[in-house]
Amino acid sequence: MSVTTRRNRLAVAALAAITALGGLTACGNDEGSGQADGKPAKLVVDTFGEMGYDELVKQYEKDTGIKIELRKTAQLSDYRPKLVRYLATGKGAGDVVALEEGILNEFKANPANWVDLAPLVADHSKEYLPWKWELGKAQDGRLLGLPTDVGSLAVCYRKDLFEAAKLPTERDQVSALWPDWNAFLETGRKYKAGSGGKAMIDSITAVSNAVLFQQNGDLFYDKENNIIADKSPAVQAAWETATSMSDISAKAATWSPAWSGGFKQGTFAATFCPSWMLGIVAENSGEANKGKWDVAAVPGGGGNWGGSWLSVPAQSQHQKEAAKLAEFLTNANSQVEAFKATGPLPTNLEALKNEAFLSYTNEYFSGAPTGKIFGESVAKIQPVHLGPKHQAVKENALEPALRSFENGQSDKAKAWEQFQKDAAIQGRF
Repeated sequence: MSVTTRRNRLAVAALAAITALGGLTACGNDEGSGQADGKPAKLVVDTFGEMGYDELVKQYEKDTGIKIELRKTAQLSDYRPKLVRYLATGKGAGDVVALEEGILNEFKANPANWVDLAPLVADHSKEYLPWKWELGKAQDGRLLGLPTDVGSLAVCYRKDLFEAAKLPTERDQVSALWPDWNAFLETGRKYKAGSGGKAMIDSITAVSNAVLFQQNGDLFYDKENNIIADKSPAVQAAWETATSMSDISAKAATWSPAWSGGFKQGTFAATFCPSWMLGIVAENSGEANKGKWDVAAVPGGGGNWGGSWLSVPAQSQHQKEAAKLAEFLTNANSQVEAFKATGPLPTNLEALKNEAFLSYTNEYFSGAPTGKIFGESVAKIQPVHLGPKHQAVKENALEPALRSFENGQSDKAKAWEQFQKDAAIQGRF
């Protein structure tokens, strides 16, 4: 065993011990402890972004008589610290919480914080993408999360802005513009020339995410969870591709006010869209831009950016009922309805074959057959290895370094040096 590996495993053990102490304190959601019939008066669900659950929880309330409080946090970077605090203090977490792939392994490091769902729900092990189901398990085999979605990649683009720049606008023609990333860059330069100097894409960090999640295998960590960020071929490919596109970028960092406002203002004409991003694009763009957006293929083939699981914290006072709610939200019908609502791509095999999913067209995105577009890519998705602090390295090391270069604060070599330094710090656990 290497010294680094041993140190990392000791760190995981220390984290487990600390959070286990938190798990011994008072339970989390203590409002509405129950009704006369033994059912809880209320269950709390913690999510981030848009998971398409608004109408589903209303249906669950109607079917069960249990009130569901859906607590949404817009950004994962804000969501994770809240969850860390809830687990450390042993109180405050929802009865059901979403765990995104970038933070999943970090929280799985202490399985004592989570309920084993297997005894509380039916056996669904054959109903989901096999690799997705397996990732929801702890090392000891306990089932800690039920699969929700994956984030199959595409490009969302503004047809009206492409037309004004004298580029094709039909989705098949647009997809043909960029079979690879070099062709995408050339298209961006043509757009810039045809639009009077406007940027085609929102930011180079969006490019890095798309490229990063097209790679199979290891990203920031090797299989033994040693940090390899600056030596990873996947990271190097993402870095080189992203930095090559700074001249076609609006420099609007994802989730920033400039990014959110840029959809309505036409600051950029394209962004990389995992399926769950469709609802966010529509919300940011507003009703006035309905029908102006469409969906095309991503350069270089498919890829998977994002995806989550639903888990039940051990601190929940209503573990059995919470497990049933998680089971409902992840079943085949619910995954189809969530997709139609905001775009999260199903991982339930029955849902992926559902005609309502396969034939679904998204009116906001010019009637794009998003069920077909994203559904056909699911079988091609390969799992990538995300280490325990993947999200921290990506958000606090890689993306700041790329933004430093994009904004002209650092040259490419200095920005890479910054990334190497910050990745070593952020990747420790």
